[in-house]
Amino acid sequence: MRLLSSLTPLGQHFSFRLRIALSFQSHNFPRLFTMASSEESLRNTLSQKQSAVDAQANAVRALKAAKAAKAEIDAAIEALNGLKIEKASIEKKLQAVVTGAGGDGALNRESFRQAVNNTLERRLFYIPSFKIYRGVAGLYDYGPPGCAVKSNVLAFWRQHFVLEENMLEVDCPCVTPEAVLKASGHVDKFTDLMVKDEKTGTCYRADHLLKDFCNEKLQKDLSISSEKAAEFKHVLAIMDDLSAEQLGAKIKEYGIVAPDTKNPLSDPYPFNLMFQTSIGPSGLLPGYMRPETAQGIFVNFKDLYYYNGNKLPFAAAQIGQAFRNEISPRQGLLRVREFTLAEIEHFVDPEDKSHPKFTDVANLEFLMFPREEQMSGKSARIIPLGEAVAKGTVNNETLGYFIGRVYLFLTRLGIDKNRLRFRQHLANEMAHYAADCWDAEIESSYGWIECVGIADRSAYDLHAHTEKSGVPLVAHEKFAEPREVEKLVIAPVKKELGLAFKGSQKNVVEALEAMKEKEALEMKANLESNGEVEFYVCTLGKNVLIKKSMVAISKEKKKEHQRVFTPSVIEPSFGIGRIIYCLFEHSYYMRPSKGGDEQLNVFRFPPLVAPIKCTVFPLVQNEQYEQVAKVISKSLTLSGISHKIDITGTSIGKRYARTDELGVPFAITVDSTSSVTIRERDSKDQIRVSVDEAASVVKDVTDGLRTWENVWSTFPHHASAAAED
Repeated sequence: MRLLSSLTPLGQHFSFRLRIALSFQSHNFPRLFTMASSEESLRNTLSQKQSAVDAQANAVRALKAAKAAKAEIDAAIEALNGLKIEKASIEKKLQAVVTGAGGDGALNRESFRQAVNNTLERRLFYIPSFKIYRGVAGLYDYGPPGCAVKSNVLAFWRQHFVLEENMLEVDCPCVTPEAVLKASGHVDKFTDLMVKDEKTGTCYRADHLLKDFCNEKLQKDLSISSEKAAEFKHVLAIMDDLSAEQLGAKIKEYGIVAPDTKNPLSDPYPFNLMFQTSIGPSGLLPGYMRPETAQGIFVNFKDLYYYNGNKLPFAAAQIGQAFRNEISPRQGLLRVREFTLAEIEHFVDPEDKSHPKFTDVANLEFLMFPREEQMSGKSARIIPLGEAVAKGTVNNETLGYFIGRVYLFLTRLGIDKNRLRFRQHLANEMAHYAADCWDAEIESSYGWIECVGIADRSAYDLHAHTEKSGVPLVAHEKFAEPREVEKLVIAPVKKELGLAFKGSQKNVVEALEAMKEKEALEMKANLESNGEVEFYVCTLGKNVLIKKSMVAISKEKKKEHQRVFTPSVIEPSFGIGRIIYCLFEHSYYMRPSKGGDEQLNVFRFPPLVAPIKCTVFPLVQNEQYEQVAKVISKSLTLSGISHKIDITGTSIGKRYARTDELGVPFAITVDSTSSVTIRERDSKDQIRVSVDEAASVVKDVTDGLRTWENVWSTFPHHASAAAED
């Protein structure tokens, strides 16, 4: 995963930018699909209405100054008040569009988010780390239910990808020597732009300040014109492409100051986000806490290729912690300083990126957002995956296959398919070496959140480590019969180059050897006709004069028994914490208690990821019922079903409400010694089964062998006499 600044090619892969939606609709969850044209129309109407109010107010003042008749003045005032009421109505509609506050009283995005987070913290899904010491920004602890959800998500990830795709799983150290991250580009380019409060020295991430300013104006300043709103939206859209100078210019243009003190800010400058350390007591071997898990796979390619029988394609996977010294972490689990990544590196022949199982996903249809639609201002639309690959919208079958598998993974976890889209990187977002990149973005109260990056990174990573380590990270294709091939041979004459360029000789040699065939043959022709040619050396940043005596360029025929090549890499990279947070939001809803006097919190987790699969309640405190509960508990344990017994004297309704708030899908209520009821969380429907059947029924539904609908149609229904909620 490339959690890097988009200002560098390395960072353009997967910077985890938060692309905040600018308009919202009301719903139990705030919808983010309001058309931008609706907002523009309302802003224009509001501007016209404001002009009408101003004109009418001037008319009233003129009538008063002219000492017009009272009836005429009263009529003008009445008209003015009518215009103000109309203006207020338009403002209310515009406010609803830009903030998500609907007219039906639904929660807006901030209060929805607050309700979710309050429930998560109160029920100990996650809490700030080191809380008794006032905590540290960007660090969180998962509590018992949070750990269980995370464990279930990772277990399903392993099942869905590692086991079903026969991947090779590795586990590499978090501490990484500097040489590895120097080769990968992280030491030089793993940066975000930072500004400082010029008086207090407090640091802020520059793009966040600009983004917050634009969003604040769009969502709270209803007086801005549609043209100004379009300008702010444009700034948000191009935020990732702004240089340090451009970002600084915008901050000054808009008069943005330090949020806490209102002091002026410094110019933006790059800050490396890696945590630096030293390996060993001498301090002579510098290292870093890894910013991603992928490098551990790349440096082990040679051994993994051998382990796989020297065959391609194959995939390696790793789950582990990564670290990022965020400038100003915020937004809970979405932007943290230590987080869990699950990454796959699928190595494939660059000349054959077909996939034998692509037909398994080709018929999937889901929201896709190709770059053409983004550039033309259109919205994401449902596209069949097979069509997207056939038309070249998705570069190749292997990339398409993993997009489809990611879609299935996320939706089976419980992510709402209507709030999931796959957005293609724009040309200026992609690194120069990348063939194609797509992000799985999930809609939350923060907007569209990048949670998975799926990229065809070509052979960049293996090339980089081959060059720096001197160890060839290559694959071989043996030919059945030797093949005669024509090879380009570039032979720099180092003695002549050394005399001409002295200390720059190495740079010139490397540039000559790196020439593509077309460029090399053009140089050969120029040297033969003119005897010399101007040649640009990128590492020197200038042209040098190459003479005929300095390099020999030719094409030779030779027989080859095998093809040696550097594999391409298709990389799906998962931000587990982000996926889990979006799952929390997508699963959360509220429903009224039986008496209607309060709203109860519910998480509709699928059994697959629910922290506890089942609870067991004796209906009343009764020794016989408690013994039955213990028997069922033992059966559930033997079946591998996580559960909890609640033998408190609290009413059954309150116990149901407590477990609904944890997202427990099933509750077994012991109300006799021979049979029990099983309640389903969301429908609150109950069936009656024998004590001996209870554990097996729950296991079948939890494991996906049966659906609740099937169970509901098989067993007798139970109308609970106890107070429900």
